[in-house]
Amino acid sequence: MHDVIALHKGIKKTDQQGASLIMVMMILVIVSLLGISGAQIALMSERGARNDRDLQIAFQAAETALYDATNDIEGPSTSRSSLFKAGNILPFVSDCGTSGNSIGLCRPADAGVKPVWLSIDFMADDSPSTEFGQFTGANFDAGTAGVKPAAKPRYIVEALSIQSKVIGADRSKSSAESQNTAYRVTAMGIGPRTDIQGVVQMLYRKE
Repeated sequence: MHDVIALHKGIKKTDQQGASLIMVMMILVIVSLLGISGAQIALMSERGARNDRDLQIAFQAAETALYDATNDIEGPSTSRSSLFKAGNILPFVSDCGTSGNSIGLCRPADAGVKPVWLSIDFMADDSPSTEFGQFTGANFDAGTAGVKPAAKPRYIVEALSIQSKVIGADRSKSSAESQNTAYRVTAMGIGPRTDIQGVVQMLYRKE
């Protein structure tokens, strides 16, 4: 009788040791899953922060191109500043100029047609857009070394005809309408990778 009881006690002890091993394995699996999930979340956060940084670099490059376009329009040191005169739309070409001083100068698309700035390819080798510093001579640090734009930003300038009221010295006289020109400048900046792009736009009126 005593031998039977001892045998039963031995079986129960062995079962308890097996259950403990299973519990330890389950805990290890859960801890491993939590560790993997934490690592994935950290990687996703780092990737999101890097993408946001790259996009900010692209937008800053595009904004810099707007300043370059302003200097291009205002001159007087650029080779084509004389083209930006009120009412002068001859240098501005349909689908944008691709050579000489007309590079990147565009006539707006007709109503109901896809806008010019949406239809041209800023990234093409023969892009009908102006590269930063092409006419102003300004320098821009771009390249694949370090965290900076992979390429120089580019822009186009569209000539928009507008009507403005001109009031004479005698305000009792009726106002006259005069033809003026405003410019819509669209610039694209590139991030550290060429697939990261930012586009900004402004309306500029030369006084």
